[in-house]
Amino acid sequence: MNKVPIIVLNVKTERENGRKAQLSNIQAGKAIASIVRSTLGPKAMLKMMLDPIGGICMTNDGNAILREIDVVHPAAKSMIELSRAQDEEVGDGTTSVIILAGEMLKVSTEFFEKEVHPSVVAAGYYKALEDAINYAESMATPVNIDNETEINEIIRSCLATKFASKWDNLISDLALKAVKIVYNKDSKVFDCDIKKYAKVEKIPGGELSECCVLDGVVLNKDVIHPQMRRKIENPRIVLLDSTLEYKKGESQTNCEFTKETDFTAALEQEKKEVKKLCDQIIKVKPDLVITEKGASDLAAYYLQKANISVIRRLRKTDNNRVAKATGATIVNRPEELTENDVGKNCGLFEIKKIGDEYYAYFVKCKNPKACSIILRGASKDVLHEMQRNLDDAMCVCRNIFREPKLVPGGGAFEMEVSARLIENSKNVEGLIQLPYKAIARALEVIPRTLIQNCGADVVRTITDLRARHSDPNNKDRAYLGVDGNKGVIANMKDLKIFDTLAVKKQTLKTSIESSCMILRIDDIVSGITKKDKGGKGPQQSDEDQETFGDQRDG
Repeated sequence: MNKVPIIVLNVKTERENGRKAQLSNIQAGKAIASIVRSTLGPKAMLKMMLDPIGGICMTNDGNAILREIDVVHPAAKSMIELSRAQDEEVGDGTTSVIILAGEMLKVSTEFFEKEVHPSVVAAGYYKALEDAINYAESMATPVNIDNETEINEIIRSCLATKFASKWDNLISDLALKAVKIVYNKDSKVFDCDIKKYAKVEKIPGGELSECCVLDGVVLNKDVIHPQMRRKIENPRIVLLDSTLEYKKGESQTNCEFTKETDFTAALEQEKKEVKKLCDQIIKVKPDLVITEKGASDLAAYYLQKANISVIRRLRKTDNNRVAKATGATIVNRPEELTENDVGKNCGLFEIKKIGDEYYAYFVKCKNPKACSIILRGASKDVLHEMQRNLDDAMCVCRNIFREPKLVPGGGAFEMEVSARLIENSKNVEGLIQLPYKAIARALEVIPRTLIQNCGADVVRTITDLRARHSDPNNKDRAYLGVDGNKGVIANMKDLKIFDTLAVKKQTLKTSIESSCMILRIDDIVSGITKKDKGGKGPQQSDEDQETFGDQRDG
């Protein structure tokens, strides 16, 4: 008797397997790619998104768009995750990576129709990835990181596709200054943490020309006592991670006083403890005390008497930035304070009022290693978009410092890699030759999309570009790409359109590896039935919902 396998699943479980699951994943990947496809290149369209609280976001940043989208399909979720990973790693190429991954899934459809095993497809894809990375390395041209003009040009060419391209000179200057401050040359490992130590402060109002990079930090804070000093030159700064108030009970504390003197004694005790706390701080003669926790009125009074300014309730991240900029050490207990913990690198501490808000400036720092970038503009939407573009510009700059090599932009790199893969495919033996060639075809999607987005003739231009890249006698073939503004073939060297090698390598790796991963899924088990997708949890349906009380109560 033949044994038939019995699979036991929850009643409310959906299951897709085999070909159906693979095709559904490919479909989901293509759908995600089609959303961001129109946002590639200098003639990119913008997407407008509304968040749940009614705010709007206008952008052509692939990662920002996909972050706001709510999807159910697991393969579509992994595509969105892919864009986030790219943004985390190199900060650019988030749109390209999604378009490429979508195209690689699309070209794999024919293999499933021909009953080719997914592992064979994946093997062909990985082989193509290996060769593509080698070609990328050989095509790259080195760049001198000490030449500021050159780096500015590179950042501007990367920003040309952004919404804020009209401010690209301003943004590229800000980005380069900020990264130079944060970049630690002395470190043995590459140390340039822009997420932690380069903070963008958006202040609505004012002119764009007022945007600047400070050689120090700015915080949206004010001193806690009106008589405290708001401008101190060469301040001695103490940073605390403890409260400047009488120790409170952990939970609710009840005190019963029978006589008035007992109450007075309790107050005296508090006074004594707070004074002891303040005396320990006053010992090291600071001009400014900053704490992450609270500071009582009593502490403010004692410290103000000693001519010390106090700022309280600072975020941990902001405190770390101040520590980095001023050379102070964050101390957990005031009694542990020593002279070495005092920050002396700050040249000027000043409180400024901008609009209705107060801002504390720590500027003129010696070798700060942390900075704040102030963005001014007419509206919040403009400032948000400027910040996104500035983040991208800083990432480009960081990538140049990490790996100072460039490859041509405008689809020239993808076309050249595609042409070389096709040439090399003759040497690839066996069945993996087909997926190897498919990767070469898929890479053409980048120049094709650029041509499409500026309204030129796609078929004619891409055929001409393909022919030029396959010509071995053409010496400049590696630099031939698409002028994203006009939709014509142009030399990227002349137009000065370049991308960093780090971004391109990461784009290839992320897109090919993720598409291989999606293609190897042959079973999707989901615990949510169609009925439940309307918003009820997986364990609740209309029938088994319990009702309490009389429903007529309204």
